[in-house]
Amino acid sequence: MKLLIPKMLVKIMSFAILTLTLSCSFLSCTKKVAFMNSAVVPAARGTIQVKRDKNMNYVIHVDVSELAEVSRLTPPKQCYVVWMESEQNAARNIGKISSSMGTLSKQLKASVETASATKPTRIFITAEDDPSVQYPNSQIILSTDTF
Repeated sequence: MKLLIPKMLVKIMSFAILTLTLSCSFLSCTKKVAFMNSAVVPAARGTIQVKRDKNMNYVIHVDVSELAEVSRLTPPKQCYVVWMESEQNAARNIGKISSSMGTLSKQLKASVETASATKPTRIFITAEDDPSVQYPNSQIILSTDTF
């Protein structure tokens, strides 16, 4: 009878550790989504990574490359702005695209990282005259499909 209790305890502890390990790995899982091809800036490429942090917020990291300088667009603009849609909200400005050397580097690469309490369902980028604009203009430069 003494051997049954330790064996059962080992099984229960093993199951608890396995369950905890699996649930933690699902919480911190990173979802990587690519932007669709752009009709406005055909060479532009980019990806979005979304993961949960320890506070259960969604950390959104956007990387773009080959994005033309905003001053070369028709009509010219001042900056690129990243927008997030969620099931709870309409589009929300989550940041201006920037690199260490201004809006875009010489390699035309840039990124944005932010956190949100709500899960994003779509991310898109517009060219704007003001980085603090509250509503996106109608010309979308890059967009993801709904995810």
